[in-house]
Amino acid sequence: MGQMAAARRRADRARQVADLLRRQIVHGIFPHGRLPPEAALASEFGASRNTVRDALRLLHEEGLVERCPGVGTTVSGEKYPHGLHQLLGLAETLHEHGQVTNQVRTMTVIEPPSAVSTRLGLSPGEPVIYLERLRRLNGLPLSLDLTYLVRDVGEPLFDADLENNDIFVLLEGIAGQPLGTAELTLEAVNADPHTATVLEAPRGAALLMVERLTHLADGSPVDLEFIRFRGDRLTMRGHLNRATDEEGRWP
Repeated sequence: MGQMAAARRRADRARQVADLLRRQIVHGIFPHGRLPPEAALASEFGASRNTVRDALRLLHEEGLVERCPGVGTTVSGEKYPHGLHQLLGLAETLHEHGQVTNQVRTMTVIEPPSAVSTRLGLSPGEPVIYLERLRRLNGLPLSLDLTYLVRDVGEPLFDADLENNDIFVLLEGIAGQPLGTAELTLEAVNADPHTATVLEAPRGAALLMVERLTHLADGSPVDLEFIRFRGDRLTMRGHLNRATDEEGRWP
């Protein structure tokens, strides 16, 4: 029992160290992508070298670091920050990190399932534009986007440059008004075989699944998206405030 408890404590501690190192890696803390030696990390985190090795092994399994004898531990994968505090398209969000391009895999007019019609506020059987895109950052697959658009703003997109433009920017031009708000759900899913192939990811790899319903400024729903991001290439960030009443008291 004592050995099992010790092993559990070491595993718990390794996860704690991995979490802290992951944040440092994502924020580019380590010069030239090279992590300090194990002994230095053990001293920094107050952990044993075995615990540090376990933490680095976890990060290696996530694809964030490589461990080479005689060389040390280096950052092998870059995660790009995607903010959750503002309604932006992918190219607007990641413009500082390179070029986003869109490969249109499917674009057609369909009669949507009732679940889609309900979300978009449409009558049963009213057609929508269905769009599927593979989105790349600097040539590397980043997300697979499945999008349902109300017909009056979606149909003009057939003649638009979807390869090099965010849909959000195009929709505002078509609608003649800005986008307003969006309802968003974020969850983790595993890549099914088809999605894994499209995203060039291992089968069963962790994905960030975003469901987003976007409205125009007048409140009209226009865009329902199901977006599968490669979890090893993107990190979600936000800045949250706790609400207070008018006198500054906690609710």
